[in-house]
Amino acid sequence: MARINSSLKPFETDAFHNGKFIKVTDVDVKGKWAVFFFYPADFTFVCPTELEDLADNYATFQKLGVEIYSVSTDKHFTHKAWHDTSPAISKIKYVMLGDPTGQIARNFDVLIEEAGLADRGTFLIDPDGKIQYIEITAGGVGRSAAELLDKIQAAQYVATHPGEVCPAKWKEGGETLTPSLDLVGKI
Repeated sequence: MARINSSLKPFETDAFHNGKFIKVTDVDVKGKWAVFFFYPADFTFVCPTELEDLADNYATFQKLGVEIYSVSTDKHFTHKAWHDTSPAISKIKYVMLGDPTGQIARNFDVLIEEAGLADRGTFLIDPDGKIQYIEITAGGVGRSAAELLDKIQAAQYVATHPGEVCPAKWKEGGETLTPSLDLVGKI
């Protein structure tokens, strides 16, 4: 089961990226921050709104050193066709992984077996290949790139500042906490 601090499991798949078909493996992901952004299917309704939101904020993700991997159980050919026909999806510059066997979705425990589709799952992977953030929503509930960016900045801050933690609603540059006996009962 995918849990916080569990390791990225091995995979190899075909993807669509910047007008080309490429191979992507778990080895390609390690060594940098990455988001695996699962969605049910291409040519649907909530999915393009989420993927467009990520595309509109992709430069900010890149400034944070984060690569985005969108994932559905569609083939990479379908991703290209969607990219070529949808104004929202045509904005995408990040990698669109095909997962027609459901292997990657199973690795993250988001495959809806009876439907052959992925749940809406978001996973932040650190450079060591460990999961640092998980969000799974119902099929009809879209996610926000801005909220995801806040979570990434907090995770990156905590990773580079041992002993500090980020409180609720933390934004970059905000105050953090250093857990200690002195703080018990004073927050």
